Amino acid sequence: MEEFLSAATAFPAVLFGAALVVVVFFWLLVLAGAADHHSFDGDLDTGLAGIGGVPVTVSVSALVVIGWFTSLTGTVLLHRGGATGTLRAVLACAVLAGALLIAWTATRTLVRLLRRRLPELPPPSRQDFIGRVCTIRTGSVSSDFGQAEVVSDDGSTAIVQVRLLRPPDAPLLVAGSAGLLYAYDDEGEFFWVSPYDRALDPGPPAPPGPPVRRDARRAALRSGARSVPRHSG
Repeated sequence: MEEFLSAATAFPAVLFGAALVVVVFFWLLVLAGAADHHSFDGDLDTGLAGIGGVPVTVSVSALVVIGWFTSLTGTVLLHRGGATGTLRAVLACAVLAGALLIAWTATRTLVRLLRRRLPELPPPSRQDFIGRVCTIRTGSVSSDFGQAEVVSDDGSTAIVQVRLLRPPDAPLLVAGSAGLLYAYDDEGEFFWVSPYDRALDPGPPAPPGPPVRRDARRAALRSGARSVPRHSG
């Protein structure tokens, strides 16, 4: 255990260890519903490194985990070798370079396998939220401030910026009320929202009832005809 801790806190394993802590914390947020695993798809282009085609968080997480394990193994061997001084520093840099190379190669192979098994899906877009019902999370919504929570197709939730163009006689949008996202402003990066009354939503159409047999229909017509009173002329 002491050897493991000594290697984990030494260069270069400590670099990957710090990144590993960030990765674990991020996936805990994903499990708790506070983050989305597609959060960084629009910020990083992993295709240039040959590890694109899957969510950025997946490829980067694999790169960090493999790099940490490889650098930890190399650091343990370096400690057991007993090298000191300049030679130790050179070997530590070699371990770092080797860990990066091995992690990139292994991640690239894993990504290729995943791309073959996973279907080609279009990347998530904010336009997918247009037409969805959201729940207001701020105290109120105005023309320059507001946030709401919306549920995506995969069941995950996202907090989005919303704005309201409210006429004088229109109802307010307050925390907990429902709103309808009807447009997206690319320049301001927010959604236009309008009040939404869930009670007015008719919901899905009712399934058709069971077919009525002909003999039952005839019996109903006959009973109806018999119940009509006769008038004497």
